[in-house]
Amino acid sequence: MSTAATVRAAIVVTGDEVLHGRVAESNGAFLARWLEAHGVIPERITVVPDDAAVIRDLVLSHVEDGVDLVITSGGLGGTHDDVTMAAVGEAAGRALYLDAGALATIEARVRSFPLGQRVAPEIRAAANEKQAHVPEGSNVLPPVGTAPGCVVPIGRGSLVVVLPGPPFELQPMWQAATEHDPLLRTMLGRVPDRGRQVLRIAGTIETQMIEALRDLGPSATDGVRMGICAKAGELEVTLADDGRIGAAAELASRLQDAFGTRLYSVDGSRLETVVGRLLVEAGQHLALAESCTGGRIGERLTSVAGASGWFLGGVVSYANSAKRDLLGVDAAILANPGAVSEPAARAMAAGARLAFGADWGLSVTGIAGPSGGTADKPVGTVYLGCVGPGVDAVAHHQLRGDRARIREGAAALALHLLRRALAGEIRGDSVSPE
Repeated sequence: MSTAATVRAAIVVTGDEVLHGRVAESNGAFLARWLEAHGVIPERITVVPDDAAVIRDLVLSHVEDGVDLVITSGGLGGTHDDVTMAAVGEAAGRALYLDAGALATIEARVRSFPLGQRVAPEIRAAANEKQAHVPEGSNVLPPVGTAPGCVVPIGRGSLVVVLPGPPFELQPMWQAATEHDPLLRTMLGRVPDRGRQVLRIAGTIETQMIEALRDLGPSATDGVRMGICAKAGELEVTLADDGRIGAAAELASRLQDAFGTRLYSVDGSRLETVVGRLLVEAGQHLALAESCTGGRIGERLTSVAGASGWFLGGVVSYANSAKRDLLGVDAAILANPGAVSEPAARAMAAGARLAFGADWGLSVTGIAGPSGGTADKPVGTVYLGCVGPGVDAVAHHQLRGDRARIREGAAALALHLLRRALAGEIRGDSVSPE
């Protein structure tokens, strides 16, 4: 185990279905984000098959390399290919035993599942008992579904946290473990406060960040651990003290001066959360009119708790008839210059605002591809409309990438347009890209 005031972590994702691409892997990303946000260094994420020997050897390898915390996901069910608990027990040199409390909890859960009652009693009992076996000397983590997890001491002070595979089970179990398990709490308590900050900068690319850092001088990043991630419509910049207390906060302040209002979030809050806060502060409400994004903006907004207090609803007006009949877009506009145009975007935003009785209407219309483009309006052409108090604006963007990337980018840029309008950066009836 490392002796420095750090905690090194590795994540082991198990499952043939993940390794072969039948299930999209998200647990590693969730755990890595949580660890980094709490000052733990996530060094590796490895996806391995449902093979007990492979899992055992990888866990041992991590511990021998000085990793303090190994987190596994998956392989805790009652079928033959669920082998993670046994593999971790073998790695730690701890035999499995039947935990009576875990078994009672599992049996109670299974009794509440109607489908579970259709299984032969002896099969159901065997599956329950398999899930209730945990390594000796481990701390059992109560199940969210039917599979318990556990925290297992291993080596000379390291820990293995064994978690289930379904994200809706893994995430609350992990959160509960970090709050209540004494072994894990003690380890995480060693992590120093590194002054971590997450900045979000709109309309900025990585080379512009390179330029800004150059202008700040060669010592700007001294004592700072810095990560830069380009996302749709913005940069996500992660800063943490690395050798000098307060270095991250100092750099954050200098970057705020350099980028001005484009640096719209200094606490890691995502775009949809910032938009919601601005609407709450203004006591105003929003309605949407989406075409090429197909509801993606609404999905982002409704992911924010409390969105019902400021988001009234939206219309996915994919067909021209929907734009005409539901949003009141003039048929003449739809005929020429067409549904993907400045007048159409403006009319869609105004129509949504009127239909829902909202303070703000936000619209997006475009050509996401891969077909449908023309010489005048190639694939990636997007128009955004924003209508509200003192604002009747449209922005035009030419996006690149595949269909998914264009749709994601259009949704982000629409929210940034609204954010700028709410912040008072946009007035009148036109706007150029940020």
